[in-house]
Amino acid sequence: MGGTDRRGGGHESGDRGRRREHVRVAVIGSGFGGLGAAVRLRREGITDFVVLERADSVGGTWRDNSYPGCACDVPSHLYSFSFAPNPDWPRTFSGQPHIRAYLEHVADTFGLRPHIRLDTELLTARWDADELRWELETSAGALTADVVVSATGPLSDPKTPEIPGLAGFPGAVFHSARWDHGYDLRGKRVAVVGTGASAIQIVPAIAPDVERLTLFQRTPPWVLPRTDRAISSVERWLHRQLPFTRAARRGLLWGIRELQVSAFTKRPNQLGLIESLAKANMARSIKDPALLAELTPSYRIGCKRILLSSDYYPALARPNVDLVASGLKEVRGGVLVAADGTETEADAIVFGTGFHVTDMPIADRVVGAEGRTLADHWKDGMQALRGATAAGFPNWMTIIGPNTGLGNSSMILMIESQLNYMADYLRQLDVLGGRVALAARPSAVNRWNRQVQARMERTVWNTGGCTSWYLDAQGRNTTVWPGTTGEFRRLTRTVDMGEYEVVRLREPGPGRVPVPAAAPAGETAAPAEGGAA
Repeated sequence: MGGTDRRGGGHESGDRGRRREHVRVAVIGSGFGGLGAAVRLRREGITDFVVLERADSVGGTWRDNSYPGCACDVPSHLYSFSFAPNPDWPRTFSGQPHIRAYLEHVADTFGLRPHIRLDTELLTARWDADELRWELETSAGALTADVVVSATGPLSDPKTPEIPGLAGFPGAVFHSARWDHGYDLRGKRVAVVGTGASAIQIVPAIAPDVERLTLFQRTPPWVLPRTDRAISSVERWLHRQLPFTRAARRGLLWGIRELQVSAFTKRPNQLGLIESLAKANMARSIKDPALLAELTPSYRIGCKRILLSSDYYPALARPNVDLVASGLKEVRGGVLVAADGTETEADAIVFGTGFHVTDMPIADRVVGAEGRTLADHWKDGMQALRGATAAGFPNWMTIIGPNTGLGNSSMILMIESQLNYMADYLRQLDVLGGRVALAARPSAVNRWNRQVQARMERTVWNTGGCTSWYLDAQGRNTTVWPGTTGEFRRLTRTVDMGEYEVVRLREPGPGRVPVPAAAPAGETAAPAEGGAA
């Protein structure tokens, strides 16, 4: 493709009078998705690729989220690549330092460092319909690529609410994903805004050291105990010496979560027993009836992300911790005013208010075949064929795209399924040969999205009576996958060429310039196994 072979190396290409480096594949981001894509490319025999990373090290969200107490809520042996097992996880649920170290290890073990370009942020990506390639402008210069794999992830750009008066707050202000390690919270009056997965880890981690901690809670979460423990040296020895024990452990963790899916997606009423366990977890630590009432959710468990913690409720029972069961409305100097009128003085504000998930900022930087940005294309809701490709954006693929998130299992399973799809996508381009692109047919994207949304109607995420970050501004669930990880893997094992239009360059005649041409219907392959969900 475009003068590159399957193994190849980066080289220059003509670009309307300028010389730009050209690669076959450009991967954006170096978290689990980006590093996984890089490993898969090498295993497919493709070495003509780069990984563009805006930060100064790899790790994605596990690099950015370094707040006190940061840890994963998926068991360690399931939250790792199947092709890069780690027999030496120290705990059943890993902390941020261990996960980040694991990703650094993956980058080293699979020889990815020469492909990774740190401090290189994607500024714009524009499809060149004349050359059938992507023009990429980055903070470190320009290049072109035949295929772009976007692995920026939905948990990469923090969301901080617009609070009147916040700019005038005299103390420290930062988001949980941009933790200010230079600011000492000890002995300070700290306000934590939000009660999501980050906040319930931060509160117990800092509560013993601060003078007073005030938690602003707009909606209480459901919290189950976190059954975390150290993995013994004997277990680790067994996993090193007898790999089947490690595989069995991973398989058991996966199977349990697969069996849980039907309760979330088809029978939300079955989740009542889980609610009882969560209430018992709460009652063990919270003895004040008024506080207990404020902490008890009014929606079905699972509607919002179920959180895991064994020290969150004990922290809220501490004498130096206050709960304000109302969102932050206004800041007046050093005083924080809640929606219910409660006033709190603070020296620092920590926002645990999540990320731009349904309005990913990278979408504003991507311009497709029709001259529209991906953000404009998605203004009425994100949608992508099999969670990967959007109509109007040829040879552009997203890892952890629309409706690929999970409510109860490991995202690494979904990432690996999408890597299978990416690999077959590139194989199909090789089979077609020459300068060629695959463009998702709008009819295929719409059909996939309609069927996903139809399945979503009876899920707990849509019927549970809450407003969550799974839903976009129109109230549509464009985030979560309404099925099992096994089903998603079957549906993304191969590319169904009937869902794509093959776009080629026409051979230029005298005085003519090349223009894209759609391939005739006979050039598409037979549909692959599986249809829309």
